[in-house]
Amino acid sequence: MKWTVIAPYFTQEYIDNNRWLVGHIPEGKYDFELIPRPQPITKWHERKVKYTTSSQWFRHWEHGALALNSDSDGIITSYPQLPTVIGLQKLLKWSKKPVVAWTFNVGNYEVGPLRQWLSGIGLKQIDRFIVHSYREIDIYSKCFNLPKSRFSFVPYAAPDIEIQYEEDNNSPFIAALGSAHRDFPCFFEVVEELDIPTVVASSKVALANLSIPKQVKTPFGITRADCWKLAQEGRISVIPLKVKDNVTAAGHVTVIEAMLMARAVIVSDAYGMSDYVKHGETGWLIKPGCKQSMKEAIQTLWNDPALRNRLGQNARAYARKNFSHENAALSLEKILDEVSGRTSKVTEAYAKPPEVLDACK
Repeated sequence: MKWTVIAPYFTQEYIDNNRWLVGHIPEGKYDFELIPRPQPITKWHERKVKYTTSSQWFRHWEHGALALNSDSDGIITSYPQLPTVIGLQKLLKWSKKPVVAWTFNVGNYEVGPLRQWLSGIGLKQIDRFIVHSYREIDIYSKCFNLPKSRFSFVPYAAPDIEIQYEEDNNSPFIAALGSAHRDFPCFFEVVEELDIPTVVASSKVALANLSIPKQVKTPFGITRADCWKLAQEGRISVIPLKVKDNVTAAGHVTVIEAMLMARAVIVSDAYGMSDYVKHGETGWLIKPGCKQSMKEAIQTLWNDPALRNRLGQNARAYARKNFSHENAALSLEKILDEVSGRTSKVTEAYAKPPEVLDACK
């Protein structure tokens, strides 16, 4: 069986040098063809508006048509726009070609009624949605009126990261990386009260109009490698998240990368973080928006090197085992077996979030 694979970031250069997850699936069982996008699409973080414009929808439509009209037996997509347009095209063509929608992360799911209605029509033609947190199953099934049986949870995957730097014991500091939906006001209050040196690698937009404490440095325009260096040299990594009702995910990449670098991670228990971090074992979960919870967590980890080391080593081992591309490819292979009829789907149990111990009740 042949599968066409498309994603918004697939360029010819990418395809020439990468095989995405399918490169980790043993040869012989399935054939895969990666199709690049026909026209450039502005990267998400470089867009002036944080929603898909009409011109971008047209480009997704073109890309989806290439996949649907190909000689493949099925389609694998990434991100929500492509399965939406392919679903609508399947209706127009009376196509029965199976579609697996990987990384179905809608982001902000509160859109206009017309867009939500059209999206729902198209998405009903999709055979399987892969989400990266259990909570998204409830959200999307309700939002788009889809059966939960079409959803599968697979942890977000990231490549391994080489540890090149040691923790800076001479000038210890807290590292805080990332920008999406961060609760920096609460975080800044805590580090100011604790008087702990902190480095925040974020965007100017995320820090706009905020009062930056004297303990905090905010380097802008640094590379990803620079961010990894900061994370590895920092004593602890803190990812403070702000809960928003219409947001489905934030901070997962930052958390996974910190775990891969064996960092002691403190993260708000929001957006399905309990699917990734086991409290007290691979990291430290705190209550979102709770200043006291964050303060106690930072004090606990800052002053306990043995605990930091145990959390960091456990986190790295857990992340390398569960969040690798190889592990994600194994899940993809099983899902393709189910969608193609080789095996039947095994019902997944919902993960029970670990207890979060903090002072905010």
